Amino acid sequence: MNIIIQDLEHIREAARTFIENIGDHTVFAFYGKMGAGKTTFIKAICEELGVDDIITSPTFAIVNEYSLTSHHSPLTSDSVYHFDFYRIKKLEEVYDMGFEDYFYSGALCLIEWPELIEEVLPDDAVKVCITENADGTRTVSF
Repeated sequence: MNIIIQDLEHIREAARTFIENIGDHTVFAFYGKMGAGKTTFIKAICEELGVDDIITSPTFAIVNEYSLTSHHSPLTSDSVYHFDFYRIKKLEEVYDMGFEDYFYSGALCLIEWPELIEEVLPDDAVKVCITENADGTRTVSF
């Protein structure tokens, strides 16, 4: 599926379309160049799911946990985990953080820079590509 994000004013609409089409999947690996809009799109997804927390990139923490306070989402869990593996130097760091507890929890896991940890991603992780187009729009493919 392809979703076009025209501009920031329409990103929440794109996030709603994404959520409507996630099915039973819980682990999403977001691929895209630096500045493609991975964090911004994940933030919009979390806002559409009802996260009231401040949503920021977990670049230094590696993972942020958000709680769904108003449960108007298709998720079975009240937690969303947002990962940013950009600073991972060795796969041992991922083992040390207990990635299995997150990835196999049934909670929604939104992962930035998954190419650095691909060998530990669940087989059913959904690959999401965000591409910046020449006209400034973004295409989200999954």
